[in-house]
Amino acid sequence: MPEQRKGVRDVKSAARTVEVLEVLGNLDGQPISLRQLAERMDVPRSSLYALLQTLVNRGWVRTDPTNSLYAIGVRALLVGTSYLDGDPRLAAAKPHLDDLGERLGETVHFARLDNADVVYLATRPSQHYLRPFSRVGRRLPAYATSLGKAILAERTDAEVEKLLPPEMPALTEHTLDRPGLLADLAGVRARGYAIDNEEGTVGLRCFGMALRYETPVIDAISCSVPIARLSPEMESAILEALSSATAAIEVCSLSAGRGIAGASRLGLE
Repeated sequence: MPEQRKGVRDVKSAARTVEVLEVLGNLDGQPISLRQLAERMDVPRSSLYALLQTLVNRGWVRTDPTNSLYAIGVRALLVGTSYLDGDPRLAAAKPHLDDLGERLGETVHFARLDNADVVYLATRPSQHYLRPFSRVGRRLPAYATSLGKAILAERTDAEVEKLLPPEMPALTEHTLDRPGLLADLAGVRARGYAIDNEEGTVGLRCFGMALRYETPVIDAISCSVPIARLSPEMESAILEALSSATAAIEVCSLSAGRGIAGASRLGLE
């Protein structure tokens, strides 16, 4: 959970509402019963039922015809879309992601660090039939992705330790453990880019680079390629294209940031 502001206490009802939406949002649209949800949240079913009905009435949660199963509602999509539409960093990156996808013909991503995970904010699918599964809103552990490792490598090992969860479940047999991850991050810092070598998905290699337009770094871009069609020449082309796109996005994002700051000073926001 996000770090609580010093001296500010959670409002219990608001915290529980957010927790309901977070749990449902992490189920990828799969419905869940009241009993299952209450067990996951460790709260009484009686109090949770009234909260769910309120969220259903307002469109944040949807239910089946029997009113026994619950899933995330359309209102969550509308708010998520508003976040994407209003993000100046993402807006600055989109044209370069389009160019990168066309240049490489492979899947490219833009993601942001959220606690110990990365969340995909934009993706451009591969032009090939064999392509990795990806979608906007997907959340994965930072330690198992090139995007996450590129971002983590911008921090010290002590800072990384604070971000990592106590347990690091393996996504594949290639997922690194804590010592392996810290050693790999040293390599990322040395070469300037991260590699996910089947750590998140078997058969897939991903290359990620951090976007350094703000400190601490929270954004990165990547390119994912099935190992079956990856060659040394293609790897070199991917790294060159990622480096060029990273530099271009950073310049555009910094310019956009100065424009926003100027508008704010002039009272135009």
